[in-house]
Amino acid sequence: MTFSTFTPAQAAELAVVIRSGFVESRHIGSAVVLDPDGAPVIRLGAPEVPVFTRSSLKPLQAIAAMSLGAQLTGPAAALATASHKSEAGHVEVVSAMLDAADLRVDDLQCPSVHPADGAFRRELQERLRAAGETETDPRSPLYFNCSGKHTAFLMAARAIGADTETYLSPDHPVQARVAEVVDTFASETPAAVGVDGCGAPVFALSLKGLARAIGRVVRADSADAGEWTAYEDEARTLMDAVFTDPWAVEGHGRPNTTVIERLGIFAKGGAEGVIVMATRSGYSVAVKCLDGSSRATGLVALTLLDRAGAFDGDRAFDGDGAAASAEEPTATIAAITDPVTGGTDSEGRTSVVGRLALGEDVARISTRERD
Repeated sequence: MTFSTFTPAQAAELAVVIRSGFVESRHIGSAVVLDPDGAPVIRLGAPEVPVFTRSSLKPLQAIAAMSLGAQLTGPAAALATASHKSEAGHVEVVSAMLDAADLRVDDLQCPSVHPADGAFRRELQERLRAAGETETDPRSPLYFNCSGKHTAFLMAARAIGADTETYLSPDHPVQARVAEVVDTFASETPAAVGVDGCGAPVFALSLKGLARAIGRVVRADSADAGEWTAYEDEARTLMDAVFTDPWAVEGHGRPNTTVIERLGIFAKGGAEGVIVMATRSGYSVAVKCLDGSSRATGLVALTLLDRAGAFDGDRAFDGDGAAASAEEPTATIAAITDPVTGGTDSEGRTSVVGRLALGEDVARISTRERD
């Protein structure tokens, strides 16, 4: 039997790509917004059907590692929940994490890749050329976007005296704790367990379960009492790190980092069109774009939070703890949404010929529409 996520027939239209006045593409998918009590405020498509959560679940994996004794604070904690772009700062922190636990780069079992950050990649290439090396385009598991998470797993294994060579096995004590934390925060048993792109176990949850879990992590207090409060200290430490050093979560100018910096809400995208966001007041949203594209996920997630009233009242807070302005969600959406381009103008600049727009099913939702 082949298990499956929701089908196109169950999906809603989340966004459209308009080029030269013509609707060129349509992104369909599912989404859900939960209020601070965990009740659905907005639902689109089939948010009760499982999806592989991919990197959107990294906060729970980081909490599991911390609960086993991985000593993570500050940027190191943020890197444990990151999908970083291998900037020089990212690599420096992960390297320090390895050193602190007497671990080596060779202990990492994530894929070996080139740095995604162009500036850092060029810097490394120049160093190698200056040293007379024949191979001047470096690859390493250290540069993989999940290297911080993998280092946290290894630190946890080392802390409990467990084997570090099998740390990605589903029956390893570290991964067993991850499964326990996922079940506890989501209040849902995963429908399936697979292998993520980095080699770690990945869990299939409903979007409701994903939003519920990350909402509890970000709120990180006992107001919503339950078994997950046993991990309250780890959740608070993790979120303090994320909001203090948002650059560590993805990278300077990158979408997730931009949302955290500008709005003071947690944002974590994952592969195959998954994203989760949560406010410190308790609202959360989870989105899955069925075609696997992340092009529309930030636009849709922030729009749905806004329509649900998540930015009303006390508003969100920006990265410095100040109240965000009423216009800031719209400005942030613009900052993380790429325009549709075509050719160049008379001065050689890229021409904008279209835009990404809300799909019909999202556009029709009025502010604070209830399920």
